This record gives sequence, C-alpha cells and structure tokens, in this order.
Amino acid sequence: MGNEVELLEHWRELTPQKQQKVLEFVELLKSESETTPPESDFVPQTPLAKKLWSIRQRAIASGLQLLNEDEIELELAARRGGFRES
Repeated sequence: MGNEVELLEHWRELTPQKQQKVLEFVELLKSESETTPPESDFVPQTPLAKKLWSIRQRAIASGLQLLNEDEIELELAARRGGFRES
C-alpha cells in the first residue's frame, strides 16, 4: 500500500479536530524544510574554504538564519542608502 493511500485511510478515521492538528503539523514540517538548508555533499578543498565552511556550519548550528539571494540584495540596498541594482 502506498504512503498516500495509507495516509488518506488514516485521515478519514480522524475527528475534524485531529485532522486540523495534522494540517498544522504538516505546515510546521513544511516551514522547517523551507528554512533548513539541504544536506550538502560540498567538501571544501582549500584551508580558507575549510575555515569559512566551519564558520558557516557553526552559525547554522547556533540557529542563525542565513539570508537568501533576495534578502542579501535588500540588505545591500539598505546599507547603500536605498541604491539597488536591477
């Protein structure tokens, strides 16, 4: 039996309140996956890359949220007094 079919069968047995809890849990899992960086096969080769990678890993482990490309661009624009390259 496929996971989707099994999940649907269990879903139908739940009360509406428990179905709501399941939906909330799924949303939580989804948001975690969007903020959690994917596992990487990246292996730094140079001493500088190893040091920077170590700093990055420690920052992530401490809970620091890394910026995406758009967020970096907005931060740069703010630091440059509103100038933004298009």
